[in-house]
Amino acid sequence: MMKRALTLIFAIFLVTSFSIGTALAEEKEKREKFGFDKRHDIAKRVRFKPSTERIRWKMVMPWSKGLLFYDIATHFADSVRLASAGRLDIKPFSAGELVPAMQSFDAVAQGSAQVGHDWPGYWKGKNEAFVAFASVPFGLDAEGYNIWLYEKGGLEMMQEIYGQFGLFALPGGQCGQEMGLFSNKKATKMEDFKGMRVRTPGWYMDILSNLGASVSPLPGGEVYLALERGVIDAAEFSSPAINYPMGFDEITKYAIQPGVHQPGIQCALFFNKKAYDELPEDLKWIIDICARETQLWSYNWINGLNAEAIRKFKERIEIVKLDQETLIGFRKTTKEYLDGLKTKYPDVKKVLDSQEEFIESFSDWRDARSGATPWPYETYMSGRVTE
Repeated sequence: MMKRALTLIFAIFLVTSFSIGTALAEEKEKREKFGFDKRHDIAKRVRFKPSTERIRWKMVMPWSKGLLFYDIATHFADSVRLASAGRLDIKPFSAGELVPAMQSFDAVAQGSAQVGHDWPGYWKGKNEAFVAFASVPFGLDAEGYNIWLYEKGGLEMMQEIYGQFGLFALPGGQCGQEMGLFSNKKATKMEDFKGMRVRTPGWYMDILSNLGASVSPLPGGEVYLALERGVIDAAEFSSPAINYPMGFDEITKYAIQPGVHQPGIQCALFFNKKAYDELPEDLKWIIDICARETQLWSYNWINGLNAEAIRKFKERIEIVKLDQETLIGFRKTTKEYLDGLKTKYPDVKKVLDSQEEFIESFSDWRDARSGATPWPYETYMSGRVTE
């Protein structure tokens, strides 16, 4: 009798365990895998053949050959030439060789050249929203731009804005954060910027103006002379590696950090839409993949050089930091300015709302992972655990 009872209990246990296990398994099966590669289905069945046509294109840009931005544009052209075995040969022309620097956008739109490279903020006069795809003060950093562009709809918005002018666009170089201002004035508080004569372009120009500064978007080639002669009190141009050859440390005492005006320098490649549409399908894929490779390579290349350049700067000038109160004040002033832009420009509102939504959605992960910054051992042990 006891044996039969034990057998019955064991059988009930097995059935119950199986039922619970099945229920848990069914519950687990309801969870779908996070994410998928959208391109995979396209790549499973390639429906086109390699083209044999040899195509020659011209590339224009606002960069001189002495700037690393020129090298980024050239890197893309080289990648396309290599990947296509020379079937698509893009010849880069620096600023002024084929067209003046600031006419490169129109040259590609009109078909005088087939492709251009840029910092999209240069075209704010055509559509204010271009600036959001270049650099937003206190906005997306390099990581943020990459995720937002490729995974959160930013690329489609970029193509929509460029498309208004008969162009097709792709991200074409991410250089990370810029340096702040080179100056002989040790400005670290908001009131220090009142009356300062500053060189900077884009939205930061308007933000500093609202703080009482006198701001001018001087071309890069004029900045050194303007600083040297005292025409301006402070200037920013780009990242350490790009700034160092320009010699600003020869004529200034301070670099005022951080570069809140450009947490991420985003460049773009833009193509004449008609010329792009006429390309064979395999060359379109080569352009897409080479643009992504350029985006990745440029960040690694520039930031590796930045580490070396900033050490050289520190040998000659003092790196000073804006205090926390000033940073918060700048952040507040920036938000007020950007909110004002949103009310005037629907395209700006659409793009900035999307970026801000991403920043908000990413904040939980940013917070959870903080505290693991790879500082040197001594720095970390001193208590500095975040960037």
